Amino acid sequence: MANTSKIEWTDASWNPVTGCSKISPGCLNCYAERLSKRLQSMGNANYAKGFRLTTHPNMLDIPLTWKRPRMIFVNSMSDLFHEEVPLDFILQVFQTMEKANWHTFQILTKRSSRILELNKKLHWPENVWVGVSVENQEYTYRIEHLQQIDAHIKFISFEPLLGPIKSLHLNSIDWIIVGGESGPNARPIVEKWICDIRDQCLFKNVPFFFKQWGGKNKKRNGRLLQGKIWDETPETRELEYLQI
Repeated sequence: MANTSKIEWTDASWNPVTGCSKISPGCLNCYAERLSKRLQSMGNANYAKGFRLTTHPNMLDIPLTWKRPRMIFVNSMSDLFHEEVPLDFILQVFQTMEKANWHTFQILTKRSSRILELNKKLHWPENVWVGVSVENQEYTYRIEHLQQIDAHIKFISFEPLLGPIKSLHLNSIDWIIVGGESGPNARPIVEKWICDIRDQCLFKNVPFFFKQWGGKNKKRNGRLLQGKIWDETPETRELEYLQI
């Protein structure tokens, strides 16, 4: 949990669940796994089990103590829809998000099958956004699952983008994030892959956010894509409409 975040598209992180397991190529060099082991070695109580999935009931009310409205990434160190997270605990997380209605919560998952399975058992407040991670063409089925979810705002994170996406069906999709992998074993990203997604967003009028080129030194490589910072969000796009 942190009331600030270095992630470019959010303000803070909230981790009522920590730990995860790898299910697809995008998980190979998981930053959360590396960080969990570091926090475990530092004696952080929430990471006593390292990267083993653990629920933290003591963390459920944390967003209620943050009075300034902010964008909150839910489970930056896990996946709320991991198969080992009980439905009852997921419902408690949703209850907190609904109570803390001055915040906006961003849930990102690779378990699109489970989120679809649970969709009708969940109440989706307008301040809860849901997204899926897609690393290459093979996993675009997650987008099809996302499109069937009843969330008010739906988004896709192509990070780490590991291959080209041939075509995107963006019906009911409100936001796209693209980023390269970072860290010591970062796999390369290709500019054409990024621009193909960006151009499809421009054609469909979907906000596009380019997070990073990544690499071993992501700060040095920066965020410029063809000379421009792309940092659109559903909220900035809404403001543009209001100003017209």
